[in-house]
Amino acid sequence: ALSVVLLLALIALAFFWANRPRRLIIDAALPVNFPKQGFSHDGFEELLDAYVTPDGRVDYVRWREHPASVARLDSYLAAVSKFSPNTTPTRFSGRNDQLAYWMYGYNAYVIKAVLDHWPISSVTDVKAPLEVVRGLGFFYQLRFSFGGEFLSLLSVENDKVRKQFRDPRIHFILNCASASCPVVRPGLAIGDELDRALSLAASEFINDPANVTIDHDNRIIYLSKIFKWYEDDFVNDIRLDGKPVGNGLLVYITKYALDTLANDLARSSDYKIQYRDYDWHINSTG
Repeated sequence: ALSVVLLLALIALAFFWANRPRRLIIDAALPVNFPKQGFSHDGFEELLDAYVTPDGRVDYVRWREHPASVARLDSYLAAVSKFSPNTTPTRFSGRNDQLAYWMYGYNAYVIKAVLDHWPISSVTDVKAPLEVVRGLGFFYQLRFSFGGEFLSLLSVENDKVRKQFRDPRIHFILNCASASCPVVRPGLAIGDELDRALSLAASEFINDPANVTIDHDNRIIYLSKIFKWYEDDFVNDIRLDGKPVGNGLLVYITKYALDTLANDLARSSDYKIQYRDYDWHINSTG
């Protein structure tokens, strides 16, 4: 029995050693004229304006072909790496500015990781040496600096964004560089504008037939797998609203459904829910 325990311990040690964190170091200066107070996302926003198509796809090929644009992303990430709500709280005056930092920093590092590993057909191509769970290399082994604290994308999403802010609309902003993810949005709202931007992102995602489709003939509601993975977040939001939970997932979706979808949902409360396969292909223009 002891030999079995020792063997299992050695296997665990080998696993953690092989999959030890890989830090991405940003070796760049802060953006020119970066404010002495507050935090500016202007540089990243201008890059998204230049390299994101109207349907939310990223032109990684063209971005890579322009070293100045790659360097400009590094410069923005130098600010993300140097400052954070945890280490320099005076730069982030309110909850919305803190949330914006984590969401946009997350999205910027996702793009940086894709550019660094290009060409790839999926983020799941960035593998850990012992890839026992799909996406382990990209979302867990890679570590990125937020105010000097090296975090995985998984940790940023779960510990910094979901746990601290408890707003399920973030699932329509965070982008994992995959076809089934929410689209990349060039406009980076902060302050009082962020709440409206979050609601707009939720509405756009929910009213896209790729994410919510109702098949009346077969009495099935097809949903993005995002609703399955984060169901508790959506249901808890309905509880906080003080509404009857019922089928909380559909109650949440109805909250943002526009006319046609809202009417369809009203007729389908007893339909079976099925989740679409998640498309991990890269969200590239090519």
